Amino acid sequence: MTRFRLTGTPSRRTLRDCLGTVADRSTCPRREPRRRASKSDGPDRRIGYPRAVRNPGRTEKEARTMSIPKSAAEMRQILSSRKIERVVVLGANGTMGYGSAALFTTAVPEVTFLARTKAKAEEGVAAAVKQVRSPTVASRAKTGDYEHDLASAVADADLVFEALTEDMGIKKDIFDKVEAARRDDSIVATVTSGLSINALCEGRSDSFRKHFMGLHFFNPPNVIVGTELIAGRDTDPDLVDFVDAFSQIRLGREMVRTFDTPGFAGNRIGFKVMNECAQLAERHGPLLVDKLVGPYTGRAMTPLATVDLVGWDIHRAIVDNVYENTNDEAHETNKLPDYMARLMDKGVLGNKSGGGFFKRDGKKRLVLDPATGDYTPEEEIKLPDLAYIEEVAALHRDGRYEEGMATFLNAEGEYAKIARGVIAGYIAYAFERVGEVTETIDGIDRIMGMGFNAAPPSVLVDMIGAKGVVDMIGEAGLHVPEALAEAAKTGKPERFFTHRHINVGRFFVAG
Repeated sequence: MTRFRLTGTPSRRTLRDCLGTVADRSTCPRREPRRRASKSDGPDRRIGYPRAVRNPGRTEKEARTMSIPKSAAEMRQILSSRKIERVVVLGANGTMGYGSAALFTTAVPEVTFLARTKAKAEEGVAAAVKQVRSPTVASRAKTGDYEHDLASAVADADLVFEALTEDMGIKKDIFDKVEAARRDDSIVATVTSGLSINALCEGRSDSFRKHFMGLHFFNPPNVIVGTELIAGRDTDPDLVDFVDAFSQIRLGREMVRTFDTPGFAGNRIGFKVMNECAQLAERHGPLLVDKLVGPYTGRAMTPLATVDLVGWDIHRAIVDNVYENTNDEAHETNKLPDYMARLMDKGVLGNKSGGGFFKRDGKKRLVLDPATGDYTPEEEIKLPDLAYIEEVAALHRDGRYEEGMATFLNAEGEYAKIARGVIAGYIAYAFERVGEVTETIDGIDRIMGMGFNAAPPSVLVDMIGAKGVVDMIGEAGLHVPEALAEAAKTGKPERFFTHRHINVGRFFVAG
């Protein structure tokens, strides 16, 4: 097998070394914008998203929406330009609805929880109180239903926040009601995890489109601070700056501005990895796959356990959206496995249905057989020798990350190679998306780290060394992104990850 040589110096890199000198990000080669052709090389298959994926001809206005204010003083000045004192949350009985509403109560005097019925809205308040364990939620919450209370609540709102199910038609229907009732100066935001912002506001008034944007919290919002901010082609850049400042200063968010592309940045990359693991589970079984791509690779939760937590239905909606509306080099990894579709027809949805890839039977954990839909106690499943995983984890626990990655990269056997293939695909896919989903790799790094609690791709590159990463990507038979090829050749930048205040060890503590 290929032997990998790590290129960083000194030979033993600790956490302190991993947080060392930061190279000027301007030395990182930038790829020229380009558009991938559709499968048929005919009309664009994407619905609502900008035709040119990398959008080399962005208008000055579109470029402004991606321009991030740099100083704290500038952010405070922007925040002072408007006030948000009343927020209405639509779909406040759902997980993202009540979670988002609870977050708003930390910063806004009045938050109205709206649902199909007032009873459902009150259930949302109760769930929010239980989730964040704060009396502030109840003291600042009002409740109502769409039929009787939406018009008056929206008319008074400074921000209308939509958190309905991930369905274009349902969201557009509620926006009909919002547009009829809202003030001309109120902001309308959607928490969609990947539907096109432009498509959602298509056909709306100039005022609606100007004030409309995506504000994608990750679940649960009170715990996960990574947040994506997505402007439409008509969104006022000054309002984008304001929502960015409000979210950072008042809500404590780590904000990442993304382009209006399927899945935005975090879900485009994170769910690609999870779906690839679901595909591998068909042959190798969920237990083995989650061992191979486990915490030692830099993630808080294993990929298939994460799919169970998110819900198979949500997972399907996200990967289907990406599969149907993109055509990139990893297109097939976003195709939902047939066995998942078949089991979903029988009611399998993950934790919310009592089981998915894994389920509990008392104190026992049972593991799914994708072929039959049956479950087997975990202790009855014989796994191959994976001693290298514990070796890597032990080194990580000691803060010896470079040595841990060296052990991983040089581990012998089929299964270590499978694991390397997934991680190589994650890194390569992330770097290939620069200019398509975010302006720079920094945005991808921050949303993967603070939204998915996964080691950002740049952290892995810095730990391994660019040459080692290029070799690993080559072993997997994948295209090497230009920025990584150039770094392997020149040694510049010395580091891709620029956030010295972030303890990179946090991404490996579960290992």
